[in-house]
Amino acid sequence: MTSSELWTRETAERYDTEETETSSAAALGPTLAFLAELAGDGRALEFAIGTGRVGVPLRELGVPVVGIELSEHMAAVLRRKTDEDTLPVVIGDMAATVVPGEFTLVYLVYNTISNLLTQDEQVECFRNAARHLEPGGRFVIELGVPPLRFLPPGQVAVPFDVSERHLGFDTFDLVEQILVSHHFTRDSDDGRYRRGNSRHRYAWPAELDLMARIAGLEVERRIADWDGAPFTQDSAKHISVWRKPT
Repeated sequence: MTSSELWTRETAERYDTEETETSSAAALGPTLAFLAELAGDGRALEFAIGTGRVGVPLRELGVPVVGIELSEHMAAVLRRKTDEDTLPVVIGDMAATVVPGEFTLVYLVYNTISNLLTQDEQVECFRNAARHLEPGGRFVIELGVPPLRFLPPGQVAVPFDVSERHLGFDTFDLVEQILVSHHFTRDSDDGRYRRGNSRHRYAWPAELDLMARIAGLEVERRIADWDGAPFTQDSAKHISVWRKPT
C-alpha cells in the first residue's frame, strides 16, 4: 500500500476553488504547450491526475490522456468535467498501477511525487513511468527545490505564503527528508481559520536523476519553469525531462 496520504471528500471538493489561480488559462498555457509538444501524436499518462486541472485541458487540446489517481474523491470531481470514454481514469497507486498500452509521455506535476513518503516508492514511481513509455518517450516531473538554505541555524520552519487569507509554512525533518506543509486558511470574514497539513518527502534533482537511471531513463533537460527559463542555483523549482532510450 502506498504511503501517500489520501485526499478526503471534503478536500477534493475544495481543491478546484483553492487552485483557481493555478488553473487559469494564463497560468496553464505554458504547461499545456510544453506537455502537448512532448506528447506529439501519441498518448499521455498523468500520474496523480486529481481533479483534472491539467489533464482535462490537455485532452481538450487533442492529446489523448489517461490518468491514474489514488483518491476516488478527487477522481469523482474530475468525472463531472468529462466522461470515462474521453479521459479514462484508473484508481490506484501511481508507483504500482499499470494501465494498458504505451505512451509517448508520462507526467507528474505540481510536486506530486513528494506525496510518496519513501525513497523506495519514489524509485518505483520512476520504474512505473518507464514501464508505460514507448522507446523514445519522456517522463516529466515538476517539483520544488527544497528551501533548506532559508532555514536559520537551529530552526526547522520556513514560511512560503503570508497573505490576508492564508498562512503557510513548511517544517522539516532533515534526517528522513520529510517536510510537513502547514496551512491556516480563512474561509470567511468572521476571523476564523481552518487548519490543515500534509506530509511530503522532498528530493533533490540529483537524487531524481539517480532514480531515473535505476529505471533505465536518461536525463534530457532541466529548466526552472514551463516557459523554459534556465535552471540555476537560485531556482525555486524545476521541470525535469527524462527519456527512455530507443
